[in-house]
Amino acid sequence: MRARSRALVVSSAGALAVALAVSAAAPAVAGEGGRAASSSKSTNATGDKHGLRVATYNASLNRNEAGQLLRDLSTPDNQQAKNIAEVIQINNPDVVLVNEFDYVPGGQAAEAFRNNYLSVGQNGQVPVDYPYYYVAPVNTGVQSGLDLNQDGQTGGPDDAWGFGLFPGQYGMVIYSKYPIAHDQVRTFQNFRWQDMPSNQLPTDYYTREQAEQLRLSSKSHWDVPVRVGNKTVHVLAAHPTPPSFDGPEDRNGRKNNDEIRFWADYVTGNKTTSYIYDDAGHHGGLPRGERFVIVGDYNSDPNDGDSFPGAIGQLLNNSRVRDPQPTSTGATEASERQGGANLAHESDPARDTADFNDNPTPGNLRVDYALPSKNLPLLDAGVFWPAPGQPGSELTGEYPFPTSDHRLVWVDVKVPGKR
Repeated sequence: MRARSRALVVSSAGALAVALAVSAAAPAVAGEGGRAASSSKSTNATGDKHGLRVATYNASLNRNEAGQLLRDLSTPDNQQAKNIAEVIQINNPDVVLVNEFDYVPGGQAAEAFRNNYLSVGQNGQVPVDYPYYYVAPVNTGVQSGLDLNQDGQTGGPDDAWGFGLFPGQYGMVIYSKYPIAHDQVRTFQNFRWQDMPSNQLPTDYYTREQAEQLRLSSKSHWDVPVRVGNKTVHVLAAHPTPPSFDGPEDRNGRKNNDEIRFWADYVTGNKTTSYIYDDAGHHGGLPRGERFVIVGDYNSDPNDGDSFPGAIGQLLNNSRVRDPQPTSTGATEASERQGGANLAHESDPARDTADFNDNPTPGNLRVDYALPSKNLPLLDAGVFWPAPGQPGSELTGEYPFPTSDHRLVWVDVKVPGKR
């Protein structure tokens, strides 16, 4: 989610200066490198062997100035990055999507975080080895040339295809212990919102010219195939816009809904996907029978918060998607102790994944998901949110957070034939 602390909700409006832009047209990068000392056969936090662990983590490694993240990661001394790496090392996922990781062309930031933090044991943890990674341009901060917030000016962060101060802000990266079939990756950065049938685009708010050009993804949608033994698991990654920071037209809530719906249609297959096209011009969705895990910060709780009605339900109730419903003791404790908006929530607080402002709203929510396909047998799932006093609780904390206002969410699945 766009940065919303427990003490402050940051408005996207106002005179925010647009930082010096980095190129958003650079090609995607699929990284490869030598293995470190850690084994490619990972174990979970309790040391038990598991199948394939796929995780999502909105790490809040975004910065307000182009190039700042790379500078921060170019040395091994950034405390937030050390804490984020420690969380990942504790949970030791085989594949992890990191949301809110600024895009830098050439994969420089992705490599710096891997080499200077993930590959270095943090606070006594075992280093984690990710020989493969994937990064690509995103829509955040890429100027549209249109007045998308109707304030009579262009060039502001709200006038970009996705809210951002510079191209690549709030981007994402996927790290993997298993090879990524980068020649088969599909991205949907340029898919136009109006091309989704029965969409929720508020045409009474946008001009015809704007409606015809608007991109659906506030960042991007990625289908990244990972080769696990002789099988392929599609990692479906996205980070839809928060359903807030708008007006009565609910343009962000509607967009969030349709960004979520995109994956629901994509995995359903058949005629449902005929409208879909990727950035290479290929049409259609995921073939029936393919294995997948949908990951990301989807900024939508099943019952609470500002979501468009039924938004995340499009995935949770999809016939091809399994909802592991992971929980944590820390989430329940935080909801009870913080009170405020949490007291009126309908969702089980044990399933919360983000610690947001409780007074007045929205309270803690379930917005981060790792949702496997039903043809991947479920072994386990969890949210890394230790209760106060438990090991690792110092890495979650409260505002100002030592890591992020989001928690790492993981799922363990069995991949047939995995060795």
